[in-house]
Amino acid sequence: MRNDITRRDALALGLSATALAATGVAAHAQSAIKAADVPAPKLPIEKGATLRMLRPVRFVQADEDVFRANAAKFTKETGVEVKVDFVGWEDINQQTAVTSNSGAGPDIIIGFSDAPHIYVDKLIELTDVADYLGKKYGGWQNLAKAYGKKAKSDTWIGLPFGATAGPLIYRKSILKSVGFDKAPEDHAGLLDLCKKLQKAGKPAGFALGNAVGDGNGFADWMMWSHNASLLDEEGNVTINSKETIAALNFVKELYPTFIAGTPSWNDVSNNRAYSSQEIGLTANGVSLYFSLKNDPATAAIAEDSEHQLLPKGLAPISPMSGLTLNAMVFKHSQYPNAAKAFLQFMLEKDQYEPWLNANSGYWSQPLAAYADAAVWKGDPKVAIFRDTMNSKYYAGYKGPISTATGAVRADYVTVQMFASVATGAATPEAAAAEAEQRCKRYFRRQR
Repeated sequence: MRNDITRRDALALGLSATALAATGVAAHAQSAIKAADVPAPKLPIEKGATLRMLRPVRFVQADEDVFRANAAKFTKETGVEVKVDFVGWEDINQQTAVTSNSGAGPDIIIGFSDAPHIYVDKLIELTDVADYLGKKYGGWQNLAKAYGKKAKSDTWIGLPFGATAGPLIYRKSILKSVGFDKAPEDHAGLLDLCKKLQKAGKPAGFALGNAVGDGNGFADWMMWSHNASLLDEEGNVTINSKETIAALNFVKELYPTFIAGTPSWNDVSNNRAYSSQEIGLTANGVSLYFSLKNDPATAAIAEDSEHQLLPKGLAPISPMSGLTLNAMVFKHSQYPNAAKAFLQFMLEKDQYEPWLNANSGYWSQPLAAYADAAVWKGDPKVAIFRDTMNSKYYAGYKGPISTATGAVRADYVTVQMFASVATGAATPEAAAAEAEQRCKRYFRRQR
């Protein structure tokens, strides 16, 4: 069996030229990834096994190209047919819920972040594969452990594939024109910057709509940068706090400086606004930068763009988490060993490293060894994404992740709390109280 995708294989599998170059198959460069000699778990594949996987649609074309190539390689080596369907980000939660409730459908779903914790009773344990991969590739990073393990246990219910961060991205020339070399780290400074950007006709824009990545990311950052949190360490609901009220009051001041329409933004809206030069500042994954860089018509915008960690505000470090791809295997699968073997295969160096490199930094690694991948040694504007999964901030912070924390996020409770205050539909106090009641309803159901 071959352990690499040759150029001929890649072309036969239909990889785009961009993906082919990103995998390094043409250059055959020496890998810097270190792997320990660890025995793999015994996973005898069931006779006649076939698999169906559901995962979120790619933002970087090479993500899908190399992922499909790796799946085809698994089929070639094992004889197990794997059908991979890519669905919209807003649709993945709904389709996962249908699969869970019906007990039928895909064997494997790659959901987002805490999704396995919502459906924990419907999933098979993945500890054997997770332990093997962790020992082989330098250990799992913080976010991977938070989202992969069942709360307060060493039982793995998900296998994280990577996370995408949403740091600030801004036009350097526009910030300089209003007197800033970079975005300030404090709230007052950020407000001042946004007021000046608005006056200059190049306002900021942050998602306040039900956007899986950008909406949740903005709401989380706004809370955490004010030292607010959904829960305390024991799991008590703490969203209705003076810190949250302060965050809501700040957004009430900040929102009038935004471009119009952000309460209805989804996960592509800010990409479009930034690309069309309507805004000078937003928060986004690396896909926006590369889409600009790779198009001659917008390459100059990419050259003038810079990434920066989200401002610290009152937090000790930038409170930036990462939207995490998290694979789960459902109990209704007739081929659990094949499913686990497939996930293990996809996270092994020979498959994972080319996929990671092909993503150009959009997804960052869950396993420590992959921090030495070539992708992090190229464009310096991408290096900021390398340590995304080292973050200690996560959905449900500061408490244990559970079915309830997942449901709160899936229902956009915090996003809607901020949007209601920003648009004047509710006072900060009323919005925080309503969010508290919504959260408590989910936690009561969990007991």
